[in-house]
Amino acid sequence: MLPFVTILELLHIRKAPTDPSTELCLSALDMKSPEPRYGSDEQGLVWAYSFRPGEAGEPITGDEAARILSGKQGEESAFIWLHFSLSNAAAAPWMRENLALPDAYFDDLNETVGATRIEQNENTLVAVVHDILFDFTFDPSAIATLRLCIGPRFMVSARMRPLRSVDRLRSSVRSGEPFRSPADMLGVLMTDQADVLVQVIRRTTGKVDKIEDSLLANRISSNRKDLSNLRRTLVRLQRLLAPEPAALFRLLSRPPAWISGPDLQELREATEEFSTAVQDSIALTERIKILQEELYALTTEHSNRTLFVLTLVTVLALPVNLVAGLFGMNVGGIPLAENQAGFFIVVGILVTVTTFLAVRALGKWSD
Repeated sequence: MLPFVTILELLHIRKAPTDPSTELCLSALDMKSPEPRYGSDEQGLVWAYSFRPGEAGEPITGDEAARILSGKQGEESAFIWLHFSLSNAAAAPWMRENLALPDAYFDDLNETVGATRIEQNENTLVAVVHDILFDFTFDPSAIATLRLCIGPRFMVSARMRPLRSVDRLRSSVRSGEPFRSPADMLGVLMTDQADVLVQVIRRTTGKVDKIEDSLLANRISSNRKDLSNLRRTLVRLQRLLAPEPAALFRLLSRPPAWISGPDLQELREATEEFSTAVQDSIALTERIKILQEELYALTTEHSNRTLFVLTLVTVLALPVNLVAGLFGMNVGGIPLAENQAGFFIVVGILVTVTTFLAVRALGKWSD
């Protein structure tokens, strides 16, 4: 960046004849910085692939995808996958202008977390599903919405922030895995979602095992916060992901005509796997709940013991404080003031009373 004084000098030079080097500096000052695209191109497109049956996907541009869908390239057997970033404001207008998508797909398009649904709209499927963020760190808010529109020749996906399951599907495409149809890609995406959820459950189980071991060792200093955070994360995952298998099962009961038998079978298997993962997360949540109750009981017992010790010390110190207060009043008539053994008599009385109170208190605690 040029210093402020240099900029003023260049502006002053503009009024006078300048040499080519000065004109170059002035043109550099007049250049505008490019607008941020949030990991996508100027159309909001993150990536696009074209598929032919039995072949690996080929990267294409958004304009090429629009021509394929319009039939201008004569590839009736090909289908495409377009993935958009909704953080780019140009994504939704470009999709409206160049893709023949139903209006239901654009409803609440910019919501961060929408309601889970998979419904048939004319000859397409419109889905709102959820996925964990790419950089998931067991934060309850690290879940975002993925919006899908699937037809016989295309699958359009859009998200606000990078998601892990979609990235796994892209890795499969880049590795050369062939796909039969968009419905086949949807089944693989559901399987990837189930795998990601299983990984989250596995990592959560490892954390819970460590917390349980520390509870068995009677170490309860920092476990309550960890358990609460894990439980909130799992509960949020269940609330957002649990409706997805039910929506898929309703779709499978009355599928569109363009979904073939093998694709239906793969979708059914992916749905069952996803449902099993959700059930495992529910079981893990119940385990965390039981650990929280046990931790609460241990914490309560620890607090009761501490309170008992404080109460016992207060009771045992009461006679000493009372006698010290009475004998320290500096008034006439204090008992045993003239007795040579008065101090030892008072100490003996205090020891006897304190011992009696301690025996009674310990006896009640043991009962």
